[in-house]
Amino acid sequence: MNPKIKNITTKVLSDNWYTLNKIEFDYLMPDGTWVRQARESYDRGNGATILMYNTQKKTVILIKQFRMPSYVNGNKTGVIIETCAGLLDGDDPEVCVKKEALEETGIKIENVKKVFEAYMSPGAVTEIIHFFIGEYDDSMKITSGGGLVEEHEDIEVMEIPFQEAFKMIGSGEIKDAKTIMLLQHLALLNIMD
Repeated sequence: MNPKIKNITTKVLSDNWYTLNKIEFDYLMPDGTWVRQARESYDRGNGATILMYNTQKKTVILIKQFRMPSYVNGNKTGVIIETCAGLLDGDDPEVCVKKEALEETGIKIENVKKVFEAYMSPGAVTEIIHFFIGEYDDSMKITSGGGLVEEHEDIEVMEIPFQEAFKMIGSGEIKDAKTIMLLQHLALLNIMD
């Protein structure tokens, strides 16, 4: 426990899609005074994401889908290019990325490697994401992907050259943080050269 924090109270502001809490607490400042602070914290659970790559073809698998928060923040179409990902929903992170890869891209990938974990927006969101990479080949494509009908997903699968995907970071076509992080990680490994 952090000795600089005491008297924590939590009030649920919304429990509609996920949970939005108002958290009030006393925080010990460097000068020794206690200050009452209030923050809102959005809890949507933890997630996992995977970047699938093919060293023979020098390609990666990304997806395109509509994201309402990007739309209301100025993205004219609301469509985001990203790595496939999902909430853990009680699953182990490795199980989650394998399941999401199959649902979203149609690729049944077995050998995945966890590369790191990261908070994406720790000032407001509790979520930590588990990041994976995994090599695929054409024999692993067993369905067309596209997401789950019952979850009303409308996902376009993209197989694109790694170098093109990497350039899409600089051009602004890829703005999703988890995707940028995984593309940069893959570049650091030098396995797509």
